[in-house]
Amino acid sequence: MFSGPPADPATPTMPANSVPSAVPAVGEMGEISEGASGATPARRSWTALLLLGAAGLLALLIALFGPGLMARGTGELRIPGAGLTTVLRTVLFAALALHLGELVAPQLIRPVRGRPRTAVRSWAVLASLAGAAAAAGQIVRLAAVSDLGITETYGTREGGLLLLIANGLVVAALCAASRRPALALAPLAVVIGAEALRAHPEAYSPEFGAALTVVHLTAASLWTGGLLYVLRTMWLWRGSPVAARALLGRYARLAVWLYVALAATGTASTLRRLPLDVVFTSAYGRTLLLKLALMAVVSVLALAARRRMLRDTDPAVAHRLARREQVVLGLVVVVSAVLTVVPDPHWISLRP
Repeated sequence: MFSGPPADPATPTMPANSVPSAVPAVGEMGEISEGASGATPARRSWTALLLLGAAGLLALLIALFGPGLMARGTGELRIPGAGLTTVLRTVLFAALALHLGELVAPQLIRPVRGRPRTAVRSWAVLASLAGAAAAAGQIVRLAAVSDLGITETYGTREGGLLLLIANGLVVAALCAASRRPALALAPLAVVIGAEALRAHPEAYSPEFGAALTVVHLTAASLWTGGLLYVLRTMWLWRGSPVAARALLGRYARLAVWLYVALAATGTASTLRRLPLDVVFTSAYGRTLLLKLALMAVVSVLALAARRRMLRDTDPAVAHRLARREQVVLGLVVVVSAVLTVVPDPHWISLRP
């Protein structure tokens, strides 16, 4: 969520057990039509880097101060360490998106005719390890605010689920580093299930809420992580615009169904969890409205990218719009993390 400096030569497909790079391959997220060197492409790349850095800084500020700002004036109890928890959960959600995207997006690439025999570098191992560290950080934070030891924290409901999440992501990283990276689907499914249960400690139909979260989190991770992988691949294929356009088209068809799943589960979750009388007066309601506004921007950018893809043979403009969609999706991930931290709005609702 998540443009880079000038492009490097296309990198050959890496073996499954090779260690991924800790940073994006140089130029992987640059403009697809800027293969030639020169002052203008270099200037644009640095501008893109600055914009990406500004977006990252904005995301960090939202994570650190968002929960407090959203709860201001609502009368809700302050959540200890809410900003740090939001940062850690943002890392966890981003890790899920990156790893799931790398598992699913290659299935879209294989049927593309005339595609270059090159592949982007894998980020799955580092992403899952970062997610595991974020889950472990949440355990330490929980122990600190609860005045419990680490082993005692494991015995609590939330601590036990966070431990399961951390271990699941470590196993997923080991699978990604093996010769059969697809095996990571199993531990990632466990991680998503555990996170869904952790997010629903409430007494009212927690099983239904967890089931909705499983579908919602999976669809969101596939959309976000899949788009990032497709954009990186399109940049690598910048010398083959026909193949790049075909790949974006295949992703767009998948994204339609993911969007439907997100809309359906998001609507159901909202109707279940947010009383109408506190939409504007609760931190949860305010955060949800911000998320809906960002999703509206994502929808407009996605539709614009698909329209240009159908109308133009050169995928450069569609690629640029999809990159902007990716950045806004990154902000959506951060706001979603805020949504998991703010208090349950039922506590301040006047409805019986």
